[in-house]
Amino acid sequence: MRGRAAAGVPGRDGSWEPRPAVRWEDAFLGGNGRHGAMVYGDPVDDRVIVNHHTLVRPNGSEHARPPELADGLKQLQDALLAGDTTAAERFGADHPLLWVQPFHPAFQTRVRRTPYPAHHAAEIRYRRTVDFATGEIRASCEDWRSQVFVSRADDVVVQRITGFGPAAEVCLDHALPGAPPHLAIGRSTVLTADGARLALRVGYPDSELAYSGVTTARVDSGTVTVSGEGIRIEGARSLLLLTRVRRHAGDLDLNEEWAALPDADFATLFARHQPLHRTAYERATLTLDADACQRELPGSELIRLSGSPAFLERLFAAGRYHLLSASGELPPRLTGLWTGDWDSAWSGAFTTNANLNLQIASAAAAALPEVSEAHARLVYDQLDDWRDNARAIFGAKGIVAPSHTDGASGHTRHFQRAYPLHLWTAGADWLLQPLLEHEETTGGTDPRLTDALVEVAEFYEDFLTRHTPDGTLAIVPSYSPENRPANASWGTVNATMDIAAARHALTAAADRSPGHPAAAGWRTLAGRLPRFLVNEDGALAEWAWPGLRETYDHRHPSHLYPVWPLTTINPYDTPELADAAHRALELRGSENDSAHGHLHQALIAARLRDGRRVQDALGAVLAGDYFHTSLMSAHYPSRNVYNADAAHALPAVVVEMLVQSAPDRLVLLPALPAGYPAGELCGVRTRFGARLDLSWSADGHATAVLHPTRDARVDVRTGDGLTLSESVTRRSTEPPTETSAGTPVALLDLTAGVDRTLALRPR
Repeated sequence: MRGRAAAGVPGRDGSWEPRPAVRWEDAFLGGNGRHGAMVYGDPVDDRVIVNHHTLVRPNGSEHARPPELADGLKQLQDALLAGDTTAAERFGADHPLLWVQPFHPAFQTRVRRTPYPAHHAAEIRYRRTVDFATGEIRASCEDWRSQVFVSRADDVVVQRITGFGPAAEVCLDHALPGAPPHLAIGRSTVLTADGARLALRVGYPDSELAYSGVTTARVDSGTVTVSGEGIRIEGARSLLLLTRVRRHAGDLDLNEEWAALPDADFATLFARHQPLHRTAYERATLTLDADACQRELPGSELIRLSGSPAFLERLFAAGRYHLLSASGELPPRLTGLWTGDWDSAWSGAFTTNANLNLQIASAAAAALPEVSEAHARLVYDQLDDWRDNARAIFGAKGIVAPSHTDGASGHTRHFQRAYPLHLWTAGADWLLQPLLEHEETTGGTDPRLTDALVEVAEFYEDFLTRHTPDGTLAIVPSYSPENRPANASWGTVNATMDIAAARHALTAAADRSPGHPAAAGWRTLAGRLPRFLVNEDGALAEWAWPGLRETYDHRHPSHLYPVWPLTTINPYDTPELADAAHRALELRGSENDSAHGHLHQALIAARLRDGRRVQDALGAVLAGDYFHTSLMSAHYPSRNVYNADAAHALPAVVVEMLVQSAPDRLVLLPALPAGYPAGELCGVRTRFGARLDLSWSADGHATAVLHPTRDARVDVRTGDGLTLSESVTRRSTEPPTETSAGTPVALLDLTAGVDRTLALRPR
């Protein structure tokens, strides 16, 4: 098995620690996209925090609808176009700030050994591991063993414990940090022939809603008795716990819930689960020229070696594992699928104006369609709410996405003066773009995506009614998340992100629905949108409106949306605008060192072929103490605020610096940082329908093997200092040419099922 070491250390495809987790942030993580598990691995007090994607606490916002502001829209537009730079602050000012329902943990299963062992776990050959390829989390200490996984086949959290001594007490413990007062707690314990059944019901304060966890405990020999809030086990050789959680109204039939848990042993459950998880995880792999000894270090030591290729290797693998584990019923939240505290920052919700798309950015290229499908569920299930947003706020047909959602509602209700998120009209296009990339890589066509793009175009038909004297449309109001001009308020005119989104959505809708009676009109509307503006610093301006001055030190590079993830601006077709975008990136600060800001800049730098800037941005995260020993990340340096942005976005940065694709283009090694001179990236999916395996060496040579699934013609570009070998260009339909980016290009005809090998050498 690739990269797997002896002695139970998963190596590149896993991580390990020589001691139990003390903080929940350091607990190893498992998940199946619905249930999540946070495993401490403590042989004395063995705790597993159970999470579920649907667990959000009612706070009153669930009943809120988007504010009815459309009647005041014309007045706002008139004021902004007349030069009132603070007019948008009054649009919706009477609406109170509403946080969406906060994500929270369910409870923790606890298995406490009695009497407690006198020795300390760290002193007696303790080890806990997480195996990314199987999703199994193990811990061992002398004779004690614990194995945990979250089943993809049976949708259940599975734990098996052996060697726990003469006795142990088991309970479902709801008392986690931040739990609100006045929760209505109900418990049930029923002894069975082979163990017991436990249930915990937690009713939310002032709500008819609740959630319940049900667990079956099965023992091999020994006795089980009711004890306190759970059970006491004596003389058993092993214990198997199976746990599920459900959010619901009213009461559940516990007998039905217990009966629905699978009646199978650990080995059978694991055998059903493992192929589903392994197949997805192993589709794409990264191998760097890493020190073999560093590969075997525990994560807590490896994270101190920020420049080590072994560290990036493991983070790439961990990022794919966590992203896959967090995606199913929904895509990953700000915290992925996990939290050990009821008070998660920003409600543990989905922030859609940057964070969500950054987290799922590798889904299409790194062969995780499960993530794209989870994202599709979030989007399509909320379209009715998006229609309400368009009507209530803008008086328009079509759809407008919110900047913040709890996953249960897509209504725009979270905004305030300094964060006028209700003015953001680019959201629908931004959130649909990952689904377009998914279709391009898989070759499928989802009519729901076409219909949604049509609705975005219909919104712009109604919304884009204001224009300048020369007939150029003005996007007003307009908002560039989450920045403001230096000399104006946040809501203004012609944010570059809004321009790019409108043009892309109108064009994409027309392309996908050529027979639609409005298709020609959509193209005309797109042609009347403002052009991108290059400011006095030679940088792509964040607002294409006269007199608005830049604010460069900000974490969100929203105005570079046409560079990444769109390809509207690129070094090959629009070199002048690419230079301006690069200048904008040079001038951009990192503000508060948010991890997502650094990696967002890295993705843009890769598109602009700047390997040094990729390495700088990536290095800021790798060296900034952003990673817990669980290899889940933090939002800020010094592991401040548990947050999945860096963990999940990092694989996308790695892919983009090595391979980029568009439906008609392949770029090889566009932005390879100097710190990674040799390696192999396998299993990348391209947007023209080919799987790609890439290897590169320190002597400047590289090889790419393409496995096409459909016919395509693509032009092939290379990074600076590289050229395609003569054998490749001779097989191409046309001779290579020099482009403005200085990279030779070969037009390559690909045939489905016929592999092609491209060799690169130093120029």
